[in-house]
Amino acid sequence: MIIRLMAGGVFFWEGILKFVYVNQGVGRFTKLGMPFPLVTASSVGGLEIIGGILLILGLGTRFITVPFIIEMLVAMLSTKPQLFLGISPLPLPPVPPQVGIWAVLHEIRSEYAQIMSSIFLLISGPGPWSLDASVLSRAGENRESLVGAATRRSPVAGSRQPEEASLFDRRRAVGR
Repeated sequence: MIIRLMAGGVFFWEGILKFVYVNQGVGRFTKLGMPFPLVTASSVGGLEIIGGILLILGLGTRFITVPFIIEMLVAMLSTKPQLFLGISPLPLPPVPPQVGIWAVLHEIRSEYAQIMSSIFLLISGPGPWSLDASVLSRAGENRESLVGAATRRSPVAGSRQPEEASLFDRRRAVGR
């Protein structure tokens, strides 16, 4: 649950920032040369807001982690190689290291944490304190009540009760 809250919260507020501050949304996507920056920034921001809420609630957790993993890979690949080479269209970090491997490792920490959290949630699922677990629990209860109702029905002509069938099978297994 804590990993869901952390990752979901970060995605949620980063999605909001893409709409509130131009330099975090359309401006950033334009500088990076992303196709259709207005549409792309709005789509990514919407994904982060809705997906962040879903992660926080634990609803569709494994489903929503897949686009988040893809998004983090695209974010890393579209910004970090240029930072490594010192040709980034984005402003350089304010203090050293500003280029090279150490700059990349320092600047990639947020994406790394988000992608690892998403991979963890994809593998392990949302946990017991989630809407996913609640929905599955209710579905299991409904299924058990339906199965229980089916076994309590009166026997159809020529059919045996489950206890009789197992007794018959036991006699047949020992040759009686």
